Amino acid sequence: MTFRPEHEIHKRRFSRNLGVGLSLAAFIALVFALTVVKVTEEGKLKHNADGTIEGQTE
Repeated sequence: MTFRPEHEIHKRRFSRNLGVGLSLAAFIALVFALTVVKVTEEGKLKHNADGTIEGQTE
């Protein structure tokens, strides 16, 4: 059983798909990093019973 040679359109489609995949991975990494920063910053704040927030603000 032999495979047919890969057509040129498949090569172009692969490079386009690779670009979209890398862009999506970069976006996911950015959202994850922003989420981690936001969660750690909120962890430094103290929430009072009356709904006010005390903490270090920069």
